[in-house]
Amino acid sequence: MYEPIRTKSVHAMADPGDFPHRSREEELDIQLAGHLAALLAVTDELGLGEVGDRIAEQVTRLRGTPPARHTGRTDTPALALHRRAHALAGRALVVAASRADTAAAILAAEQMDAHTAAITAATTPAAPARLVGAL
Repeated sequence: MYEPIRTKSVHAMADPGDFPHRSREEELDIQLAGHLAALLAVTDELGLGEVGDRIAEQVTRLRGTPPARHTGRTDTPALALHRRAHALAGRALVVAASRADTAAAILAAEQMDAHTAAITAATTPAAPARLVGAL
């Protein structure tokens, strides 16, 4: 009554040799390099050249080639850039910690601290000046 199926099912498992596989370490390297490259773009936009060079070294180590550097600046406020950089450094820190990359983790943590300080300085009102001897 029913005709047998003569073609392969679309639900059959793919042949393991059909597509390239990456190891977990390779995937984490790619992810970490991506987060650091994004952090580098924001860092360059803020004009932090020395820090940008340190980030670029880590991206080069992970990718094997130097990253493209951001040369133009936008009209984005510095506070927004610091917030973006803080978030990107946090993502990089999580990935660096999961792959046990101490150098990248230290760099990301330092950047989180630096951008936290910049955000705090920009959002905290300045204390009024006090006169010497005044109570």
